[in-house]
Amino acid sequence: MKFILISPKNRTVYNFRGDLVKEIISKGYEVVVTGPDSTDVEKITALGARFEEIPMNKTGTSITGDLKYCKRLYELFKAEKPDAVLSYTVKPVVYGSIAAKRAGVKNINGMITGGGYAFTATSLKARVIGIIVRTLYKIGLGKADNVIFQNKDDLEEFCSSGLVKKTKCHVVNGSGVNTAHFTPEPYPENVSFFMLSRLLKSKGVGEYLEAAKLTKQKHPEAEFYLLGKYETEMQDAIKKEDIEKYISEGVVERFEETSDVRPYYKKCSVYVLPSYREGTPRTVLEAMSAARPVITTDTQGCRETVTDGVNGFLVTVKDAEAVSEKMLYFIEHPEKISEMGKQSRRIAEEKYEVGRVNADMLKIMNL
Repeated sequence: MKFILISPKNRTVYNFRGDLVKEIISKGYEVVVTGPDSTDVEKITALGARFEEIPMNKTGTSITGDLKYCKRLYELFKAEKPDAVLSYTVKPVVYGSIAAKRAGVKNINGMITGGGYAFTATSLKARVIGIIVRTLYKIGLGKADNVIFQNKDDLEEFCSSGLVKKTKCHVVNGSGVNTAHFTPEPYPENVSFFMLSRLLKSKGVGEYLEAAKLTKQKHPEAEFYLLGKYETEMQDAIKKEDIEKYISEGVVERFEETSDVRPYYKKCSVYVLPSYREGTPRTVLEAMSAARPVITTDTQGCRETVTDGVNGFLVTVKDAEAVSEKMLYFIEHPEKISEMGKQSRRIAEEKYEVGRVNADMLKIMNL
């Protein structure tokens, strides 16, 4: 038996789907992973999978490039004859589903991991891209046998917009989190806040930085950390100089991407993600598993992770003052950090443990 995982970025395979790959292999499948380049291939093969490089520009708008990608996937499917495929993010889902259907694959699965820029931005360019993305989704999802969402809001929106038939849709609790890997750690003496994200407007990085500045004006002893790389190709990337301003003013300390983020959850008291929209944010699940309370937004994907006032707080999207208000609450009520952190860990274990999520995934894909 053979299974092909169609990935947009190699790092997401071993970081977000590693446990799923190993679980599918344990069921007797040979797993082949596609990725756009040769970065960190050894980490993918260490899972027990075989890797096939199929170049793809995740954010590019070249029709020729996309058709080449679809053709390469079709050729792979014809050669490998997989029993089942799973793809995630826009281009792998769209072109992977089209190519798999054309190649005669009988079990085609696509995962919607969030709406992204095309569903959140409001500029003219974003609206045009949104129309194109929705059209492509409608075509691609029409070829899939199962469409897996990470929250009910996305499912309802896609179905009500006519992008996919509800009869083929399912919901799982995100990518899950390995609670044995992300474990509770002692809280730092000084109350500190942490955000891990691509440095994009839609992730709420601007709101986090401004909230940190507002909070630091009242409590200069508070510490703020940000981990993420500067983006150059994403449409809603925040300019490097706009972030460096907060760093030079001593508001926030920034760290580069790393293969192990656990030390940064350990450094913080509270995790913050003021995102405009998510599937289910993996970083929030990791922080919850590490017993950190969470400040996030009352929007798709994020609101499922936090019970307001129990394991953190939900705030309005694009509201830096609301984020700062909740930061101040934790600074002024430090006893709530461990109290809410314990609730985060409980929810992570009961709802988001990766073994539970993967069992649901295997059942949906009939593996």
